Amino acid sequence: MNKDKKIYGVDISKAVFDVYCESTGHHQFNNDEKGFKSFLKHLPQGVLVVMEATGYYHYRLAQFLFKSNILVSVVNPLSVKRFIQMKLAKVKTDKSDAKAISEYGQMNEVPLYTALTDIQSECLQLFRLLDSYLKHRTATKNKLKGEEVLGVPSKFVYRSLKRNLKHLNKEVDVLESRLLELVKQDQQHQLTLLKSIPGMGVKTALFLIVVTDGFKKFETASQLCSYVGITPTIRESGSSVRGRSRISKVGVGNKKLRNLLFLCAFSACKHNKGCRELYERIVNKGKSKKLALIAVSNKLLKQAFAIAKSGLPYDENFVSKLA
Repeated sequence: MNKDKKIYGVDISKAVFDVYCESTGHHQFNNDEKGFKSFLKHLPQGVLVVMEATGYYHYRLAQFLFKSNILVSVVNPLSVKRFIQMKLAKVKTDKSDAKAISEYGQMNEVPLYTALTDIQSECLQLFRLLDSYLKHRTATKNKLKGEEVLGVPSKFVYRSLKRNLKHLNKEVDVLESRLLELVKQDQQHQLTLLKSIPGMGVKTALFLIVVTDGFKKFETASQLCSYVGITPTIRESGSSVRGRSRISKVGVGNKKLRNLLFLCAFSACKHNKGCRELYERIVNKGKSKKLALIAVSNKLLKQAFAIAKSGLPYDENFVSKLA
C-alpha cells in the first residue's frame, strides 16, 4: 500500500497525457520532450508516478522520468480496467482514467520501473518491427493465394505481390540477424541455456529473451505463462455449462511468440521427455490433441523459466521437479 506517498496517475495517449494527484488535481501535458520537462517541474521529490503499459506511448515518458530520478511504475492496463469496473464508475474520460490510475497506485503495491539499456531498447524496437513485418508477410501470402484461386490473376498484380513478398522476406532476415547479434552480445549465456531444451528453437529462445527482458519481468512461471497467453482455460459450471477447453489470451503477450511455442510443441512431444509424457497423458484421457499441444507449450515455457532462473542447462530430472 502507498497511502503515505504522493501518487501521480498518468493516462497517456499519442498527443497528450493527463495527470491526476489528489493534492494537486488534474493537469494535461503534451506527449513530447517539452511536455515531459513541464511535467517534471510540477513533481516534488519522493513522489511515485503510475502509468499503464500502452505500447509505444508510455515508453518515452517512463524512460525520461526514470533518468530524472523520479520513481515510476508501469502497470498492466487489465488490472486498472478491473479496478475501475469494481468501482462501478459511470464516467470514462482521460481525466477520470488518470484519477483511477492514481487511486490504483494508492491502494496497491505496484512494481517499480527500471529503464532499459540501449541494447534492450533496440531489441524491443526490432522485435516490434519484426512482428509488424511478419503480419504483413502473412497477409501478402494470403493475398497471393487468393489471386491464384481466381484462375486468371492479373500478371501485374501477381508480380507486384511477389516483389513485395521478396522484399519482406529480406527485411525479416535482416531484422532477425540483427536481433540475434544483439541478444548474443547481451544474453549469450541465457540463449545457450534455452537452446539446450529439447524442442526449443533458436528463434523462439530469441523472442522469449526479448519479450521477457531476460526473464527479469517475472517472479513465477505462472506469471510468464499468463503474460504470453499460453495458459489453457476450462469452461465448466454446474451441469449446464460444458465449454471447450481453449487457450487463454488474457495476457498481453505476442501472438507470434505463442505460435512459435505451439510449433515447438510438436518437436518437444518427440524429443522432450517431460513434454512427451504430458502429451500422452492428456491424449490418453480422451482430450483433444490441440489441448495437449497447448499444455505442452505451457510446459516448455515453464521449463524455459526454470532454466533461465537456475542458470543451469537442461536436465530432464531437474526440470521435471520445477516445471
